[in-house]
Amino acid sequence: MSKTLKTQRSKTSKQVETPIQPQTETNEQPLVKTPRIQIICSQNDLSTNLSLVSHAVPQRPTHPVLANVLLVAEKKSQQVHLTVFDLSLGIQTSFDAQVRSGGEITIPVEILSDIVERFPQGDITLKNQAVAGKPGESEEMVESLIATLTADSGRYQVRGLSAEEFPRIPEVTAQQAIHLPAETLKEGLRGSLFATTSDETKLILTGVHLKLEQDTLELAATDGHRLAVLQASTQGIAAKKKQSDKTDDAALSLSFTVPAKALRELERILEMRTSADPVALYYKKEEEIVAFHWGKQRLVSRCLEGQYPAYPELLKHDFKHQITLEKAPLVKALERIAVLADKKEKTVKLYFNSEDQQLSLSMARDFGEGEELIPACISGESLHICFNIKYLLDAVKAIRSSEVQMQLTSSDGATIVVPFGNRDKPHVLMDVKYLLMPVVKETR
Repeated sequence: MSKTLKTQRSKTSKQVETPIQPQTETNEQPLVKTPRIQIICSQNDLSTNLSLVSHAVPQRPTHPVLANVLLVAEKKSQQVHLTVFDLSLGIQTSFDAQVRSGGEITIPVEILSDIVERFPQGDITLKNQAVAGKPGESEEMVESLIATLTADSGRYQVRGLSAEEFPRIPEVTAQQAIHLPAETLKEGLRGSLFATTSDETKLILTGVHLKLEQDTLELAATDGHRLAVLQASTQGIAAKKKQSDKTDDAALSLSFTVPAKALRELERILEMRTSADPVALYYKKEEEIVAFHWGKQRLVSRCLEGQYPAYPELLKHDFKHQITLEKAPLVKALERIAVLADKKEKTVKLYFNSEDQQLSLSMARDFGEGEELIPACISGESLHICFNIKYLLDAVKAIRSSEVQMQLTSSDGATIVVPFGNRDKPHVLMDVKYLLMPVVKETR
């Protein structure tokens, strides 16, 4: 009897286990859901637009999703939008594509850019699908997002994160959009960014101060040792108002300081542009946010808090000495003598000889010395002065004209460097001034 019971139990166990086995095997496989995004675009379009936004990714993201690019595919408009935002700086770009299925996902921008950049030219298909984790591996069913890129040369899969985790880039709306000629803005950034500081203890000086009035655009930058001030005329600058705005044009007056990092990205992107369309600038004073819009791209940045130094007072000196020099020979001479400089000693001595109408550049070190002589047009008495050679060279290189004029007060006073002669870009009407403080050497 016990043998019969044992046999029956064994049969019963087999009968119970048999229908369960297929179910167990099925649960061991991830549950793949229907693809949410399916787009077809050219390798060039995707690679170019990824390069536009990728520089905004922080080096040390505080959250994994901040190292990702938000990809949004819109079926109705047949467009793909890419956004990178580090909570301070955001860049967004859009391009046309065949969007068969819309949706959104975030993908690590570095690996995505590297893959797409190395794909051959042609069409790329990008799909994403949600894959549920295996039951029993964790207490919750964690959904992971997989982006699949397919081209003629191969197929790659990259794990992404939900778009819900991605911080939304701020929307900046204003009563007036200031439309700036792209070339004017680009020249202003080029001529000012080098004068900012990287010293985070002087946070307000790590940015460029923009001042917008009805008749001018002014950019100013300083690191405490030098000052760059560029002022563009009203030509080509206009304010486009909303229909609901009744503000008097004369009341337009804005000033704010934008981080140099954001403006360097703006300068880089403007260099890549082929369109001559103006750049629309929006500023939201309540939240201290500025936005630049052009074509299908926009850059949004938080402004720096604090009062910018009262730099206009520094430009009101009585400059008694004017020295005019050819720019190219001056740059070459400074570059040659800069070979003698290092981190500890960067001082170059200048002697303006009014009798010989000649500038002498000299630097002496323990291991050697050097001197350069350059013809100059000197008005006023002969004068000695010393500068940090890097600051002087940066200012001279930034000048966009055939000649350079140096305006001096004394051997220990401020010096202004301005363009003179033929301009490289005469159509860009801009007043440029670079102020340098001299290095005062103790006399023994």
